[in-house]
Amino acid sequence: MQRQTSSADQFVASLPDPEQAENVVYNPSTDELRAFSSHLETTTEFGAPSYVSEDRSRKSELTKNTIDDEFDDEDRALVADVTAATADADLVCVDRQVGRHPDHSYVCRYYVPEEYGRIALSLSKLLEPAPEGAEPDFYTVQLPDWEETGIRVLPEEGYTVVAGSDYTGEAKKSFLRLFMLEAKRMGGLGLHAGSKRVTLEGKDGELEDVGQLFLGLSGTGKSTLTAHDLWLDDPEDATMLQDDVCALLPDGSVAGSEGKGLFVKTYGLDAETEPAMYDAVTDETAVLENVDVAEDGTVDFDSDEYTTNGRAVIERDQLSSAGDDIDLPGVDQIFFITRNPAMPPVAKLTPEEAAVAFMLGESVQTSAGDPSAAGESIRVVGTNPFIVGPAGEEGNRFRDLIADLDVDCYVLNTGQVGTTDVGVDDTITLLREISRGTLEWEHDDATDLTVPAEVPGMDMDEFDVAEALPDYESELSKLRAEREVHLDQFDTLDDDITDALY
Repeated sequence: MQRQTSSADQFVASLPDPEQAENVVYNPSTDELRAFSSHLETTTEFGAPSYVSEDRSRKSELTKNTIDDEFDDEDRALVADVTAATADADLVCVDRQVGRHPDHSYVCRYYVPEEYGRIALSLSKLLEPAPEGAEPDFYTVQLPDWEETGIRVLPEEGYTVVAGSDYTGEAKKSFLRLFMLEAKRMGGLGLHAGSKRVTLEGKDGELEDVGQLFLGLSGTGKSTLTAHDLWLDDPEDATMLQDDVCALLPDGSVAGSEGKGLFVKTYGLDAETEPAMYDAVTDETAVLENVDVAEDGTVDFDSDEYTTNGRAVIERDQLSSAGDDIDLPGVDQIFFITRNPAMPPVAKLTPEEAAVAFMLGESVQTSAGDPSAAGESIRVVGTNPFIVGPAGEEGNRFRDLIADLDVDCYVLNTGQVGTTDVGVDDTITLLREISRGTLEWEHDDATDLTVPAEVPGMDMDEFDVAEALPDYESELSKLRAEREVHLDQFDTLDDDITDALY
């Protein structure tokens, strides 16, 4: 889908034409891209390239866009200077496509210095090739060696500059950020979410599909739950469609973004607990970043030598739980992942309560966001740090969409209730039964939420919030007060949403 260009595309117009400029290598092969960064590579025992970047997480505090931030002369000067530098630098340029949906897919043009071809290599394994001859909708220039660090986003021009950072995640999110913004402009909503298709046997013996979305901050279990097979037996099945970013469109379809690969966390990756993911990460087609790899190629996924935000780009073809499709024809259930010890293992939400959960975005900070605050409580609207535009309007749009589409929403606690762990077995049991629609629900007086009356194979009394917290009334009162303060900052959020605060 061609983005509507504006008269302010002055920066984009001055970028070198990759098909004509002598200083640009245009759409090199993945082998050529790997060769450009061979001096930075350690080859793993599995034959895959591994790199260590100077920056090991996104620079969210140094990111500004022209819609939400005061964009002054210094910001424009940074964009202008980075753009001008592309005229003389030795660059590689790759054209890729984000999304496959007929109404929501975009051509992305990416420039980076040749020696950092490893970043273009990863991007080329995440996104599919752009159609030959297609004009770009989005542009990103990344110059890692720039003296000043700053990410500047010009949404109207579809243009992002990444200066002074060599982190692959900045390249990836430069395009996904705009992909989500365009969904909002279409009347939908971009979501930092994994998407999944669960195929179940109905009462009549016919197979039926259930579409699911999982919202959660990076590193909080979103990828694990999206990829999990729910321990279903053939012919029933669970298939991961997208791992990171989707777009919920007004007709109820969900457009995927990354058609070729996934950018997954590797810290603590274990062959026994996540065999499919382990196999994909240890395939020769993967690209590792900031993972501890010895000189002889031995990989240690449990090491935090560089960061706990170690990553791998894996190809979808190598992940057994990934489907061929990336789009979901319709969504039936949405899950918000939290690790708040004052929340039950699962609660069913009204549309207004779901909008509250969306606005709260309660989770824990991970090394993918702010490594120095990893483990601390955090609230991020939509668990999506890439929103462009007023956050309150996102909550209103979310409420309207799920109400119109009759989507069931849940908050899912994958941490602890009090000091009682919610195990993986418990969470998967809940997801499987919710997928089947077999649970009976009741009101919980302590939390004022709707919770399962009973769950086959689980003792729900172990997860009673009133019993698990020493002084639950005080704890929940304090939590509600914190939530009120959080919601009060969003002037555009509708009153019926704030009134549904739990």
